[in-house]
Amino acid sequence: MTITIRDATPDDEAEWRRLWDGYLAFYDIALAPEITAATWARLMDPASPLKLRLALRGDRFAGFALHQHHPSSWVAGDDCYLEDLFVDAEARGSGVGRALIDDLIALARARGWHRLYWHTDEGNARARTLYDSYTASDGHIRYRMRL
Repeated sequence: MTITIRDATPDDEAEWRRLWDGYLAFYDIALAPEITAATWARLMDPASPLKLRLALRGDRFAGFALHQHHPSSWVAGDDCYLEDLFVDAEARGSGVGRALIDDLIALARARGWHRLYWHTDEGNARARTLYDSYTASDGHIRYRMRL
């Protein structure tokens, strides 16, 4: 089945929310509705650095990649941060995750960004198998402080 990756449009909100709900359920996270609404608003704001790529498998929405680029102190250009990657349970193992990452690699190269990076839960073995097929972990541990 053909996998198509494209930018999100305002008409995609209901399908993105369905996938987003699946993503939050996978990680057992409950977000206030206003956070999800604010995220969607950012995704639709052309001035926002947060962007959304959607994967369709045939005519069904199968996954997404939220990403943003930013300047880096380690290269003379920008990096791309893959903030959230999700594949619907029905589409896992069908190449959707790989297609989303390949799409971001191509997008980053086309825009002259220097690096692509992401994080994942250490217990997410299935995702880590996919990620390890691209590159080894660089050994960094994330620290996050709520303010």
